[in-house]
Amino acid sequence: MGRKRTTSRRKTRRTPRSNPRGVLKVSAAGYGFVQTAEGEFFVPASKMAGAFDGDVVELARERASAQRKQAHQDRGKQSDNPPARVVRVVNRAHENIVGRYEVAEPFGVVVPEDRRIPYDIFTMRKDYPHVQDGDAVRVRITAYPSRTSAATGVIEEVIGRADDEDLAIDLIIARHKLETTFSPASLKQAREAKVDAEGARAEGYRDLRERTVFTIDPHDARDFDDAISLDAVDGLIRLGVHIADVSHYVAWNSSIDLDARRRATSVYLVDRVIPMLPEELSADICSLKPGEPRRAMTADLYLDAEGELKRCEFYPSLIESNARLTYDEAQSLLDGAPDRAIDPALADKLVALHALAVKLADKRRRDGGIDFDTTEAKVQLDEDGAPIEIVLRRRTDATEMIEEAMILANNAVASHLLGRGFPSLYRVHEPPSPESLSELVPVLQEFDYFKDVSSAAFSVGNPKAIQAVLARAAGRPEAELVSTLVLRSMKRAEYKSECDQHFGLASDAYTHFTSPIRRYPDLVVHRMLKAQLFGKSETFEQQVHNLAWIAKHSSEMERIAETASRESQEYKIVEYMSHEVGSAFDGVIAHVASYGFFVRLANTAEGFVPLKELGDEYFALDARLHALVGQESGRVYRLGQRVRIVLEQAHLSQRKLDFRLAARER
Repeated sequence: MGRKRTTSRRKTRRTPRSNPRGVLKVSAAGYGFVQTAEGEFFVPASKMAGAFDGDVVELARERASAQRKQAHQDRGKQSDNPPARVVRVVNRAHENIVGRYEVAEPFGVVVPEDRRIPYDIFTMRKDYPHVQDGDAVRVRITAYPSRTSAATGVIEEVIGRADDEDLAIDLIIARHKLETTFSPASLKQAREAKVDAEGARAEGYRDLRERTVFTIDPHDARDFDDAISLDAVDGLIRLGVHIADVSHYVAWNSSIDLDARRRATSVYLVDRVIPMLPEELSADICSLKPGEPRRAMTADLYLDAEGELKRCEFYPSLIESNARLTYDEAQSLLDGAPDRAIDPALADKLVALHALAVKLADKRRRDGGIDFDTTEAKVQLDEDGAPIEIVLRRRTDATEMIEEAMILANNAVASHLLGRGFPSLYRVHEPPSPESLSELVPVLQEFDYFKDVSSAAFSVGNPKAIQAVLARAAGRPEAELVSTLVLRSMKRAEYKSECDQHFGLASDAYTHFTSPIRRYPDLVVHRMLKAQLFGKSETFEQQVHNLAWIAKHSSEMERIAETASRESQEYKIVEYMSHEVGSAFDGVIAHVASYGFFVRLANTAEGFVPLKELGDEYFALDARLHALVGQESGRVYRLGQRVRIVLEQAHLSQRKLDFRLAARER
């Protein structure tokens, strides 16, 4: 009799499943997202576990309860992100926090200025008797918040007093850690800088002071780093683009260079400029001021009558600007009604430059370049820093002709260096993702003219289809909204040490060469161009080794500078609007969520209309159409719709406006 065969299940040890990790990005509303190797997760405000925006966190996946599913749906397109909770903070992004000091005996509580950090930091009031209620301070965190204890810290610095008029802007500067002072060595080097025109000629700079050279800039520009000349040479149009030769004064690894490299860019705030270079350079020696000899890097671009580039030449030059024009002055001349007397020869050059710019722009659009109709708001302040007017800046013939000249020069320099296999920095703009464009199709289909555009071509990022949408929207009430939506769907341009396409400009090789006073990458490109033209310096290999880091750092600093600039403008816009509480305005719905919608006014101010203002009726969010739909009346509030609102309240510290619908809209 054989043995009975038996089977048994062998117990196996399961490998513990690792938790995903990533950087926590917190919204102003309190919830957050974490991009990990396993995808993006949604973190409710109640599941942060003391983590701050920017922290590297470890997550635990959560089952999506009905409550969290609804929270997901409230976030529109984020509804597909699986929910998670923070189980551990791996690395902290913030050691110091900027905030306002509030006395709450026996404590002094620091309320973070950054709304993405929802934790107050506690200090002992007796340790800082000199700090007043409302002061802006920088606090160093000694213990981070947990489930059972609050965050604690020590005050390192009083940034400003509660009654300081500039306190709000000082807080923005402090929060973004913007450098406002230069090292003593940098200032000494800047003070010692000299143009030395005769020395420049001896060094081989071409003397172009006989050329008619001019600058065109905003009326409030503080530095002039680009100038233009236009002549006829050998049957061709010679467009001279003359750029301040900053690299002559700022040597690699000098004190000025190290300060400029950290900053990477000038920062333009509502009431001040934080320059990348000391003012002795940025506003004087390097600035192409009229009537003053200046060292420059010149790009001579030779074009035929149709605007086709035939050849180009690059070299250091000595120039002297003949005139300083503002965009408004140049535009008034092009319109036939000049604001002031301009030399007839110069006026003829402006007209010729405009004609050339039109051809260049047309060619660029034929190649697939895309222009966006956006409006820039700049708040005008009085002597005390109070807002008195919101000025809107739009694209004009005058701004376009300078823009086209700079684009052509940047293209030419990039192609020159790339064609010779020479290292450099490039401005790269990747094509938009089909997903981001496809999300706009249901919204654009609400406009009659979209039926004339191929939605399939638009969704895959065909430049001609994108151009067609923008062209058909032009001149209509929703033009700026359509332009803004399409622009938001685009990826962000950035600096890279490897050349790739610039989608928006339809360029296979593009760089930034034209603003070395205010952008560090342009300064790097000047150094690379000089090395290619005249030979490599002793520090050349070291510079090349740092190109990738400089590209990444400059892209990051550019984002910080833009954010700080926007926040400073927003603050003064809200301050300006605070005097209009109770007034009615017409606006356009700019964003829709399940809890209400944002309305953008003609002066670019934006405010929020909460769901409760729509009445007792239940409104459901149609995420596909970006619309709120009344379930009983069928009333619809959709993206792009014009509405009349009343300003209810202005929250200065939060840079927020509260709106309600005017009676006729209910």
